[in-house]
Amino acid sequence: MSDIEGNTGSKPRVTVVIPNLNGRNLLGDCLTSLERQTFRDFEVVLVDNASDDRSVDFVKDHFAWVGKIIENAENEGFARASNQGITASEGEFIALLNNDTEAHPRWLEELVRAAEANPTVGMFASKTLFFDDRTVIDTTGHLFYPDGLNRGRGRLEKDEGQYDDRTDVFFPSGCAALYRKSMFDEIGLFDEHHFAYGDDTDIGIRGRLAGWGCVFVPGAIVYHHYSMTTGMYSPAKVYLVERNRIWIVWKYFPVLRLLASPFYTLVRYLYQFYGSVSGRGAAGRFAEEHSPWRLYWAVIKAYFAAFKGLPRVLGERRRMKKLRKVPSSEIHRWFRDYRLSVREISLKD
Repeated sequence: MSDIEGNTGSKPRVTVVIPNLNGRNLLGDCLTSLERQTFRDFEVVLVDNASDDRSVDFVKDHFAWVGKIIENAENEGFARASNQGITASEGEFIALLNNDTEAHPRWLEELVRAAEANPTVGMFASKTLFFDDRTVIDTTGHLFYPDGLNRGRGRLEKDEGQYDDRTDVFFPSGCAALYRKSMFDEIGLFDEHHFAYGDDTDIGIRGRLAGWGCVFVPGAIVYHHYSMTTGMYSPAKVYLVERNRIWIVWKYFPVLRLLASPFYTLVRYLYQFYGSVSGRGAAGRFAEEHSPWRLYWAVIKAYFAAFKGLPRVLGERRRMKKLRKVPSSEIHRWFRDYRLSVREISLKD
């Protein structure tokens, strides 16, 4: 709708891609917040993964300005839905936005301003706060543990301005991020084998290897209902996170880092085992909602699935070498500058 896009027929600067699965009760807040954006030169592509809650009818009835709706016959997952939206986009920039979010009115304006000021940067991270307590941080860009598992920077901290500097971060959360379309043109789209979780890690590392940086934009604020689609502590989430983590290590880590990663994983598992029996961290919350044994079984299933995909992932590893533009010293810097401790990754929610 030209009222939203703010142009007279030319291509929009930004395409906002919103993957959706049964988000009818969430999309009202999300799309209303986009109506209120101070930056107007954008379009919205909604990609619906076979919702059975009449999400698409709701959007058509109440947000007719959403000009592009892709309706999948089955749940294609976050990665493929994002790719469908990117492929259908016309914008110079791609903004990924979860359906369980509400964007501050200046969200797009702040992201585009940062992109214009940093022409060699390909990824821009939002400040994401919790929807129900907007004084608490969800993420200000992502950091990672040396076995490939990642976590939002500042997660669960009180937002007191401690992350309000525009700074370099490892990669943005796919929940609310801006990407240059030219970066996708160079490195390819999200890995659809991931289905969900870890897809933003995969594209973030791939972009980094190709020489694209990531900047955190503190004024680009989004409020987020955390893990509304799969649940915060579901077996499906544990399975996908662990399987995709293993694939990312095999696909991107330098040989020495790859060989060292099982040691870090073992240490993490010991801490998470302690968490599962003491009630601390995500493992403790999972054990309370389900049982420790369901947690362990989800991890075992993830390893079986990861090894089943090993030949494909090793083939991709060889292809990724052709994209690499950064020296080994830069990669090793990532492990130093963006590193999480085992306690941070294991014993906090």
